[in-house]
This record gives sequence, structure tokens and C-alpha cells, in this order.
Amino acid sequence: MSAASNVLDGWLGNPAPRAADTDRVRALRHAGSSWAGLRTLVAGIGTSGFAAADALLEAGAEVTVLDAGTGGAQRERGELLRVLGAAVLLGPEHVQAPPRPWGAYDLVVTSPGWRPDAPLLVGAALAGVPVWGEVELGWRMRPDPASGAPVAPWLTLTGTNGKTTTVELTASILRAAGLRAGSAGNVGTPLVEALRHPHGFEVLAVELSSYQLHWLSTDTTASLRPLASAVLNLAPDHLDWHGSMDAYARAKGRVYENTEVACVYNAADPRTEELVREADVVEGARAVGFTRQAPRVGMLGVVEDVLADRAFVEQRRTSAAELCSFADLRPPGSDAPIAPHAVDNVLAAAALARAHGVPQVAVRDGVRAFTPAPHRAQTVAESGGVRWVDDSKATNAHAAEASLRAFEHVVWIAGGLAKGARFEDLVERTGDRLRAAVLIGADRAVVREALARHAPDVPVVEVDVAETGPVPAPTAPAEQRHAHADALMDAVVERAAALARPGDTVLLAPACASMDQFDSYGHRGDAFAAAVRRLIGREG
Repeated sequence: MSAASNVLDGWLGNPAPRAADTDRVRALRHAGSSWAGLRTLVAGIGTSGFAAADALLEAGAEVTVLDAGTGGAQRERGELLRVLGAAVLLGPEHVQAPPRPWGAYDLVVTSPGWRPDAPLLVGAALAGVPVWGEVELGWRMRPDPASGAPVAPWLTLTGTNGKTTTVELTASILRAAGLRAGSAGNVGTPLVEALRHPHGFEVLAVELSSYQLHWLSTDTTASLRPLASAVLNLAPDHLDWHGSMDAYARAKGRVYENTEVACVYNAADPRTEELVREADVVEGARAVGFTRQAPRVGMLGVVEDVLADRAFVEQRRTSAAELCSFADLRPPGSDAPIAPHAVDNVLAAAALARAHGVPQVAVRDGVRAFTPAPHRAQTVAESGGVRWVDDSKATNAHAAEASLRAFEHVVWIAGGLAKGARFEDLVERTGDRLRAAVLIGADRAVVREALARHAPDVPVVEVDVAETGPVPAPTAPAEQRHAHADALMDAVVERAAALARPGDTVLLAPACASMDQFDSYGHRGDAFAAAVRRLIGREG
């Protein structure tokens, strides 16, 4: 019998578990706190859930992990955690309620995708058991300052779109200043994992989703305390999870709580500044705006083709520091247009890094050294005067609009899972740029209706399962799913090529999630790029 089985069997055999020790949980403020024996239930065994469980086990906590999934990834992670001493229960029958009465647990750590109305999490709240996300756990597991170990400050960022790019830009700028900087959080590396990096970091650029922010502790005296924080933008997204735009905005606004030096907001989005006004920050923290216009005192902005800082310079009332130019934002040899949102990303990243004290030249060097992640307005080919651009990461209307505005004449590839969103405003504001539209996915009718209402002269072509066959189930072999995706994208690309003219851009900016027909937005973008290359190859 495994150690994990012994742990769970021991708890199941205990007829009268003691009450949850909430005082002990409140006292968990750093890695040197009393974690040994902490009775913890981890909800979810994905990337963040696995990392949380692993860190808790290393700290000596008692850990039970629940997950509805039973696939290969869940089983593999589960076996690793069992070896380390966790009790692991996989399958939908295990996630409605805990295996023991709530008195058997001191703390629940939830993966960010678990909704607040999940029965397990509702039960924990009713029982008075604290619920944290992995971000809160990571903050509480930082080194003890009294130990003399270095404690890396966090520069935190959220927003509807552009988060990952901006966080990676921030890390690039920090590294250009000679700092050991890492990126973590929603960007892909769990925070508890970043904190255990063998060489350590001097500063962390942290991307936070609305889900992650929702699960921060309400005990603000011990919770997240960023050196600087930012909200890039706000637009309707994930409303099916949060329930309303107000709730979504409130979750985003939590990034500003307890900020020590600078709360960075988008001057073009008044809601972000309002969130700063509502936040309870450390005395002396400043509001720092960014704008594509000439910056006022206390802001970063643009003067002609130069990005300038009037917030972090001593003589900011009379002068500005030159950070970089538009030319620095382009890859070497590229003549691609600079998207307006790309300027926003650099300004926000620069503000976060400058709040940490980096010199102005580091901004320029960090921007020049930065390579964007795939599937973000990435040109995959140019042929016959037509540019093919993969922006598969544009999974909502706000992101798609930013992408469409970067190009003058567009054949737009859109559709997928709309997540309850509508697209009337998007089409109304960008319809004059559309040469044509090619629609895919389960909710393509929602996009089609918006086009018919606000851009009735734009030709619309739909590619449905009648042409490519039924979408394989998520449990189907990977080869079968990928073959279907390839056939689908071949049809999409052929339709788009027939509609495009020299000087046009064929833009995959779906405004929708991908999981109806693809494994992820990355899979969708890869299938698009491969189909483009096949088409160009056939054309010689």
C-alpha cells in the first residue's frame, strides 16, 4: 500500500476530525511558517494544481488532490504525487464533496479554472475553510525575510488582452538591466515553481488572470503586496465564469491592492484608472498612466515616434526620458505595421520595470531583445502580395479588434466558442477594413449575424463540418484530432486565398476560444500556419 493510501485511509478511519485551524492558516506568511502537518485539499491536478500540491508536500503538509479528469496527463501527475505522499482521487465522482468532513481540512487550494460556484468550493466557504489559489500560496511561500534569504519583489499585471506579451517584455527589460528576472503566474510557470528556481530570481514579472485574482485571500494584511501593478485594459470576457462585467472588473482590480510603489493604468481606458482610485494601496504609492498621446506629468507616452517617461524622472515637470523609438519595436528587417496595442504593451512594461528602478536604456535594450510568443500577430508567410498573419491568441472581441486595426484590408478568419460574447461593436468599428470573412466553429453564426447587421456588403464564407467531417471527441487519438484540424484549415485557407487581393492581409484573429475544434489556440494557429505553407507550396 502506498504512503498516499495510508494517509487517506488514516483520515477516513478518524471518526471525529478536529475543526479547521483557521488561526494557523492566517499565520502562514512565508516559507518559514508552520506548514508541517497542514491538512490541505488541492482542487485540480493541472499545471498549477500539481505545482501547489508538490510544494505543499515538500513543506511537510498533508495533501489530498481531487480532479474530475482521468486522462493520461492526470494519471501521470497523480502517480507522481502519490509517490511523494499525497492522496489522489481522480474522476467526476470525487469533485462534488471532500472525501472527509470539512473539519478534516485546514485549507483548500484551488486551480484557477474552478468556478466559485463549484459545489466543492461552495462547501468549503460554508464550512469556514479558507480557499486560496496557487498565487496566494506562492506569495505565502516566499522566503522568510528574517532568514536573510533574498526575497524577490513582484511586478504584477493583468488585463483582458496582451498580458503574456507585456509580462515577458517586462522580464526582458529587467534582464537588460542586469537583473536575474523571471516571468511566472498565468504566463505558464506556476509561482510556487518559480520560487523554487535553483538559482533564484531578484525580481519576478507576474501575469495574473481574473480567475487567479478572484482566489486571492481576503486577509489583505498577509496577502499579495506587489512592488508595482498594472491593468492593461478591460473588455467583456469570461463573463460566464464571473457572472457580470462588474464582477470581472472587481477581480481585475484586486491586482492593485497593497501596491507599494506604482499602480499603472491605461489612460485610454478610464475603468482602469477608476480601479486604482478604489484600491487600498500602501501610503506613498503613485498612480502612473500610460498613453499613446504626449504624456502628462506622472505618465508614460509617445512624442512623435519616441516612447517617453515623465513619471520616473526627477525633473518630470519640465522634461521626459527617452525610452525607445518605434523602430525598436519592429524585428530587424521587418516593415510590418506597429499595432497600437503593441505600443501600449511596451509602455506598461516600461512603467513596471521603471518602478523597480531600471535605467532608461534598459527599456530600449529589453524591447530590442524581446521575441514575442507564437500566435500573437505573427506573420507566417507572404506570397503574391498577400500577408498571412496568425493571431490565434485573439480569443475575444477586444483582442480581435486590436488585431484588425493593425491592417488596412483584411480577409478575416473568425469563429469558435464565443463564451457568451457578442460581436456587434467589433464589426461596427472595424467593418470598413474587411475585404471578406471566413467563418468557422460552433458559434460562427453569432459572428455571421454581426456581419450581416453592421457590414452587409462584406462577403462571408462558412466552413462547416459537412466539408471536413465531424469533430473528433477530445478523447480521440491525437493523430485523428490533428488530421481533422489540418483538413479544416486547408479548407479555410483555400477560401481565404480566393477572396484575398494583392495588398491584403489574411488574418486569423478568431475572437473566440478554440476548444470546439482544436486542442488549444496554439494548435489552431499551428494548423493555420501549416495550411498556409501547404497552399503556397502547391502554388509553387
